[in-house]
Amino acid sequence: MARHPFLCLGVLLLAYTVINATRVKRQEEEGGDDVTAEQLCDGRPGDEYFRLTTDGDCREVVRCDQGGENSVTRLATVRCPGGLAFDIDRQTCDWKPHVKNCDKIEKPRKVMPILKTDEPICSEGKLACGSGDCMEKELFCNGKPDCKDESDENACTVELDPNRAPDCDTNQCRLPDCFCSADGTRIPGAIEPNQVPQMVTITFNGAVNVDNIDLYEQIFNGNRHNPNGCQIRGTFFVSHKYTNYAAVQELHRKGHEISVFSLTHKDDPQYWTSGSYDDWLAEMAGGRLIIERFANITDASIIGVRAPYLRVGGNKQFEMMADQYFVYDASITAPLGRVPIWPYTLYFRMPHKCNGNAHNCPSRSHPVWEMVMNELDRRDDPTFDESLPGCHVVDSCSNIQTGEQFARLLRHNFNRHYTTNRAPLGLHFHASWLKSKKEFRDELIKFIEEMLEKNDVYFTSLIQVIQWMQNPTELSQLRDFQEWKQDKCDVKGQPFCSLPNACPLTTRELPGETLRLFTCMECPNNYPWILDPTGEGFNVRK
Repeated sequence: MARHPFLCLGVLLLAYTVINATRVKRQEEEGGDDVTAEQLCDGRPGDEYFRLTTDGDCREVVRCDQGGENSVTRLATVRCPGGLAFDIDRQTCDWKPHVKNCDKIEKPRKVMPILKTDEPICSEGKLACGSGDCMEKELFCNGKPDCKDESDENACTVELDPNRAPDCDTNQCRLPDCFCSADGTRIPGAIEPNQVPQMVTITFNGAVNVDNIDLYEQIFNGNRHNPNGCQIRGTFFVSHKYTNYAAVQELHRKGHEISVFSLTHKDDPQYWTSGSYDDWLAEMAGGRLIIERFANITDASIIGVRAPYLRVGGNKQFEMMADQYFVYDASITAPLGRVPIWPYTLYFRMPHKCNGNAHNCPSRSHPVWEMVMNELDRRDDPTFDESLPGCHVVDSCSNIQTGEQFARLLRHNFNRHYTTNRAPLGLHFHASWLKSKKEFRDELIKFIEEMLEKNDVYFTSLIQVIQWMQNPTELSQLRDFQEWKQDKCDVKGQPFCSLPNACPLTTRELPGETLRLFTCMECPNNYPWILDPTGEGFNVRK
């Protein structure tokens, strides 16, 4: 049975009720006592789920709800679907055999530092631990506990980190190296919306191989051109296992952008959320090394990353990216809003709430672009339907079941961008979803061709978006835009090889597996993996 650890609260709400009783029975270590909802909820975050008892099937949890009459605190009950149990530590439903904390009532309470007081507790440059001890400010949220009660690492969100990035200052933050705005909706260069090219970015996540190469050839067939005469471009976030590097090399030759989606693509989301600097280094820098070597990409153009499951790795991920000269991340999602958000740099505080999986956004200042993923409005009839949560990857829009619904989704969200501030529209896919129904692929191609009939819509890679933002250029002058000019967009040459090497390889890191590595380059000794990304580290041939 496949594991889906993000079967989360969207599913849970199928079984959502509110307890209106003023007193409930709460299991404690020494027996059950009646307590009020107010007592249970005192000091508890409103989005934290907890159990009233460890009896039963581990499916039912509650959270505090202030939505009652006269703001009376109530307990909202949520029940996981059959076969699942609620993981208290990860605050989500998962398959029952994977949940090991059914004996826990609640998440462990963390001691918080004392950051705000009427009178200073500590001398200048120091802050108070939860115990009242004073510690140097720069030691807070540095990734290792310094307070005896470890409270210095317990208030490290974008809003609470004492050393967080400052709010946007447009006097200091200037293009081409820095871009920010208070709410994220400002157009670079203060250009009027009708003079801004509507950029549409089509991205794919995962391995590139025989299962999807035909789809990419159908979408990017060489006959669809932007208004400046250049072929439309896409961005491919490549994971390692099962990837055909000869196919990646051909995508790169045709002008598409190749970025990194990790080396191992481990299916434990917590691995990514809580990953160390070295974990992110091995996964992303190692993944880039493999792509460069076996797809023979030598122009230093692999400069973007996307976190698996969109599980952002906090400051550690972005520290690694800056050190390894990655230019942008494309993993952070922005909640659905009336006006979409433009990409921004992380020198200053991000202009929206930390949305999406695990909420581990970077709180510090980093010299990295964030190619933010604006959530899509997935309502079938936006003029009538009630509000629904947005979806950041098209295939996570679970209500889209037909080609007709997909067509409406594409055009409605295009218009949301096109008629407001023309922030880039991101259409992010796993190829398997588009291939699951021929009508999905056909509707995407029809949408692309319809939009290309306009003279102000460009299908670009993510790096092309950054290039335009660094030098905002009005539509009337865009044909002469240096980074997009015709002489830079012609596809030249022939495929590097017509029959790539199919290297049958093993590695000590994946015992019992023999994997084929398809590449136009020479076969390595071993299958490249996390400790041996070149495939030359272990000499196991006899």
